[in-house]
Amino acid sequence: MHPQPTTELASPAANIPSSVPSAGRKDRQAAGPIAAICALAAMGTLATNIFLPSLPAIAADLHVSSAAVTSSISLYLAILAVGQLIAGPLSDRFGRRTPILAGLCVFILGTVWCALAPDLPNLLIARSIQACGVCVATVLSRAIASDLFDGQALTRVMAWITVATAAAPGFSPLLGSALDHFFGWRSEFVFVALFGVCALSAHARLIGESHASVTGPVNPIAVCRAYLGLIRNPRFAPPTRTAGLLMAGLFATFSATPRVLLEHFRFTPIALGLLFAAVVLLVLGASLLAPRLSARLGIHRATTIGLYVTAIGAGANLFAALVAHDSFTPFLATAAIFLFGVGVVSPLASAAALSSLGARAGAAAALFGFAQMAGAACGAGLAAVVARDPALGLAIVLALACPLATILYLRDGRPSEASA
Repeated sequence: MHPQPTTELASPAANIPSSVPSAGRKDRQAAGPIAAICALAAMGTLATNIFLPSLPAIAADLHVSSAAVTSSISLYLAILAVGQLIAGPLSDRFGRRTPILAGLCVFILGTVWCALAPDLPNLLIARSIQACGVCVATVLSRAIASDLFDGQALTRVMAWITVATAAAPGFSPLLGSALDHFFGWRSEFVFVALFGVCALSAHARLIGESHASVTGPVNPIAVCRAYLGLIRNPRFAPPTRTAGLLMAGLFATFSATPRVLLEHFRFTPIALGLLFAAVVLLVLGASLLAPRLSARLGIHRATTIGLYVTAIGAGANLFAALVAHDSFTPFLATAAIFLFGVGVVSPLASAAALSSLGARAGAAAALFGFAQMAGAACGAGLAAVVARDPALGLAIVLALACPLATILYLRDGRPSEASA
């Protein structure tokens, strides 16, 4: 049977272990579990972006080309996307705790293997193991949030998840550059492994089991039907589609901006890392504004405002790429407008898509995460091939994704407001 939409919000307190505060308790009491959830959400991008500055060093050490080392990123992202579709339904059937602890152990094993890899084949195998493990943490971070919180509390948690997932690609290249400079590229994977150990410990101590397991075997046909039902769900599909389209623009920005700044504007790697870190502050401000806008205007109107901002930024970026190609300020300002809009929309779309799904929260989080990763892969790939000029390639992707996301959400997005 297809999941039926409902406007009723299940009380999160029913599934919260004694160590985890309910949404109604003081924010300081919920800080520990929220931090653990954010660590899980950030781990997937941290494991990739931290070693981006070290690609030439890794290639030289393993006696291969930089392009060959880059293939480990594509392999990782592909496994991460598909793995979420498997992990989500399993967590709905067997609970969150066992899959996530097992996944983190696999992730730590793969990360240690990366640090010790003597050649490229071993690195590719290790990266595959990494992705198999971290896909569980990535998808279940949002599922756990929907287990423990609802309403405006869930929107606030999703805002912090957005900040965490922006901080990982924002700060990790700068951290990776420092680790590579002082200790070599293998130290980056050692750091990621230690981060995984800390996240595992935090989840075990502060969260535990947040969703009761269901007896019976996992039926692949039933899983497929659940996914089809979610795709048809008028409260789940519009915000999920919106998140996927904006993620295409976001990862196009992440992939094209380094080329623009390093090759065209002659930035140093350190300056590039500092600029990426500043992105975190921008997204932080927008994400913290999102729950306030939602509480005052409703989630549909707040999301619409954020989408208008992304569309304005995309149009201005295309204009800058065509008219002011040699000027840094228009490129930076228009990209900042887009990123601010993404910071507003992302937590609202997550909260709208994952609210009121109860026993299907894991499957919903898996499909939501898959849509985001698929959008990210398409956006990054399209920006690289639609134009030889990376600034123009980025502008084209933004000009396609942002207006389309806005138009489709205005057409279909209002039913999602009742669910969040």
